[in-house]
Amino acid sequence: MATEANVNDQEDIREKLKGLELTQRPENSVTGKIIYWVGVAFALAHIYFNTLGTWSELYVAAVHFSGFAFLCALMVPVFNSSNVAKQKVALILDLLLGVAAVACALYLIGFEDALYDRGVKFVQWDWVFSISAIFIALEMARRTTGWFIPSMILVALTYVFWWGQYIDGMFGFAGLSLETLLYRSYFSSEGMFGQIARISWTYVFMFILFGAFLVKSGAGDFIIDLSRCAAGRFVGGPGFVAVLGSGLMGSVSGSSVANTVSTGVITIPLMRKAGFPARFSAGVEAAASTGGQLMPPVMGAGAFIMASYTQISYLDIIAIAALPAFLYFLSVGFFVRVEAKRSHAHAVEIDTRTLGEVFKGGWHFLLPLVVLVSLLVYGFTPTYAAGISIISVVVSSWLSKHPMGIKEILDSLAQGSRNMATTAMLLISVGLVVNVVAMTGIGNTFSLMVTEWAGGSLLITLVLIALASLILGMGLPVTAAYIVLATLSAPALYGLMAESRLLDLIVTGTLPDAAKTIFMLIDMDKVSLLSAPMSEVDAKALLNSIPADFKGQLLDQALAPEALAMILLSAHMIIFWLSQDSNVTPPVCLTAFAAAAIAKTPPMATGFTAWKIAKGLYVVPLLFAYTNFIGGTTAEVLSIFVFAVFGLYAFVGFMEGYLEGPLNIVMRALCGVCAIALLWPHDQMLVSLAGGAVFIMIFMFSRKADKDALQAV
Repeated sequence: MATEANVNDQEDIREKLKGLELTQRPENSVTGKIIYWVGVAFALAHIYFNTLGTWSELYVAAVHFSGFAFLCALMVPVFNSSNVAKQKVALILDLLLGVAAVACALYLIGFEDALYDRGVKFVQWDWVFSISAIFIALEMARRTTGWFIPSMILVALTYVFWWGQYIDGMFGFAGLSLETLLYRSYFSSEGMFGQIARISWTYVFMFILFGAFLVKSGAGDFIIDLSRCAAGRFVGGPGFVAVLGSGLMGSVSGSSVANTVSTGVITIPLMRKAGFPARFSAGVEAAASTGGQLMPPVMGAGAFIMASYTQISYLDIIAIAALPAFLYFLSVGFFVRVEAKRSHAHAVEIDTRTLGEVFKGGWHFLLPLVVLVSLLVYGFTPTYAAGISIISVVVSSWLSKHPMGIKEILDSLAQGSRNMATTAMLLISVGLVVNVVAMTGIGNTFSLMVTEWAGGSLLITLVLIALASLILGMGLPVTAAYIVLATLSAPALYGLMAESRLLDLIVTGTLPDAAKTIFMLIDMDKVSLLSAPMSEVDAKALLNSIPADFKGQLLDQALAPEALAMILLSAHMIIFWLSQDSNVTPPVCLTAFAAAAIAKTPPMATGFTAWKIAKGLYVVPLLFAYTNFIGGTTAEVLSIFVFAVFGLYAFVGFMEGYLEGPLNIVMRALCGVCAIALLWPHDQMLVSLAGGAVFIMIFMFSRKADKDALQAV
């Protein structure tokens, strides 16, 4: 009876999880087989485009759009019905839409030259195909991500040629013709087939395909087994398995929902068995899986977009991102430790094998990751490195008991295309919004507005961006939220962070001579003040006297190019981290919904629990903004990291009112003070050391109190 109940529970979980994924037609149907083979062919085509192909990037992007629109049309019916006749009608409509998407790509490739021969004057078919392509992109985005993104795109597009001219003030826009908008959206390399689409068909697809091969080869099972052996025997071990397993899975998949589903079906029941509350178990899995997109070497689409925006190499980004990601997972682990003590969670025998035995049986699964990182270090492009790493997955699988054959390779190719469908349509659609921002200059307007609202305060700017990410996260997936936020707010954040560094130089009287010449152009009398230290108030007044047109030149003269690059990366990293919040922010928090389906807990309540546990997403970006955690010397980075570890633990103790045992109000308040001393930037080593010492004393006190309470029982 128990076995039968478990089987029923598993079936119930699978049904609930299906609701969180693309509603695919049956794989054994004719349509399912078409999806399979189109996926295989399309994966091979992308491998060709990224290695040997010499096609125009615009044409490849158009093919990328048409193929994934065709797949989405078949995978996600226009409407669901149990009626056979209605299912056939839906299939016919979906096929027509998919064929129309292919026709849009073929028209662009075949008639682009004719358009330029006419002097970029539209004829009837130009109108038909450009409008059709945008409509198909919106419809595919609606099917895969809901109504929010299509609605946002429609608002943005109509702003350009219609209602923007009726707005007064800074957001007013004189407008462009509909023909100009359609040209820039469809025919040019600025709109739906522009920079974001290029990132989609190059880096993102190749790494998603790499992840599909890894999972098919058995690497996912090895990662979970490794996590279970490494962390499973500790008190509250299943919780640590969730944290470690999700981090390792995220390093290859880059998908939070995929992490939740693959690891959660194992870790959540184990956490419940160990004595963790159901909602907390689901929250931990959701929060830990959210961190998967922060974990190198595969950080999801955001890392590639960040590399494109900042012009900093992908290898440098993943190298810099490693320690911050580790901090995030430690913060989730601290919540697990505290709840394990509070819930009196007990150890659960998860796997009788030793860590060495598990590693011996699956060490070869790590070879593709070694190949990937090695190729990146040696200077190969990420797409080339991913392509070679895919081959290494197949070769390394031959060292296992289940080597990959032709069928497994074809399955991986098809699965990679299916996994990419949602992301591809999302990125292509959001490219329309990015194009509108570029055409109208609304990004600069928004940045100026944020700066004005913040009154030049970096902290208030961070709060505003965090609030914006919170609101966007309720309707946008992670990647879309990052693209929109980065496009709108990165310039303002970068400017304030760079000016903060510049202000430090003026206060200390160490401004380079080249930068002083800028002040000479404005006011010769003030140049003499720059040779000596001054108060922060005077320094701000002096800096504010510089016109906005000259500040860019001043920054270039005052700060080294490497420092400016790291400040820019810090700004984008802050936005990238805050954008992850959309995974755990109610009412739309897919990772929490997936975890709730497994734990059988209320989705919204689970979302709020996961949101609390994922608070590292807010704390760590403060380190990016106010310290040299990004771009500092090795000693600076390690020092910040060590103090941040203790600071995050103190922060968790303050939030929970518990460490090894319950904390009274005084101890809890002291934990908060310690967290501030350890995390807030002050450049005072003694303050950090004092904060760490006090926290250790509180920890030991709570540990002794807990032992005394147990002995009394």
